[in-house]
Amino acid sequence: MLWDLIFGRPPVSPVAPPVAGEWLAVGTRRVPLRLVRHPRARRYLLRLLPDGSARVTVPRGGTVHEARNFANRQIPWLERQLQRLQEQPPVSPAWAVGQPIWFRGETVILQSPAPGWVQFGGELVRAPEAADLRSVVQGHLRRLAARELPARVAELAHRHDVTVTRVTVRDQRSRWGSCSRRGAISLNWRLIQLPGPVCDYVILHELMHRRQLNHSAAFWREVKAVCPDHAAAERWLKQHAALLG
Repeated sequence: MLWDLIFGRPPVSPVAPPVAGEWLAVGTRRVPLRLVRHPRARRYLLRLLPDGSARVTVPRGGTVHEARNFANRQIPWLERQLQRLQEQPPVSPAWAVGQPIWFRGETVILQSPAPGWVQFGGELVRAPEAADLRSVVQGHLRRLAARELPARVAELAHRHDVTVTRVTVRDQRSRWGSCSRRGAISLNWRLIQLPGPVCDYVILHELMHRRQLNHSAAFWREVKAVCPDHAAAERWLKQHAALLG
């Protein structure tokens, strides 16, 4: 799906290749920026593409400098659209009894101890017969995450003398968490599936953005100070991310 911020509507087929190597700082993210010239366009046009990159159509007589300025002026809009893109749930196959899933850092098997119930990792959840167990189990995991993750954020924030204004738990597609300039922390409910130390790393990563709202060397020094094993946690996430949720 494409979201358009339209100031006029030029034809959509570019006649010149995009300018490579550009990017925008949107919150704590680096968003690739493609500048595409179009001789029939009369105004600048910004689109957010499904892969998370931004594209600016440069009109006849426009300049790369003004295209960059135009894109920078639309960063608040891009931030809102990226949030929507991340929260779109992927289409996934149904789960049934016998399905392995990750829960608190371990692989557990969905079992049915009695008709209308599903059990995994010490959790017992009511499941209507013939229901897709994915929606049932994920709903339970999301409720667990909404109850447990804010409390863990508060505990770690207090331990490291960091202030947080709000904690929300969401269904994000491509991010484990985020931190706003105002101190609002957003976390992916799938953190409930991670090993405790890896989950703590993600939370600490976002908390350190309260000290450095970037990914500079100074930021990573802050992360290392509170989470010396952060590199191992990052490796775990890269190796197992596709198996979660």
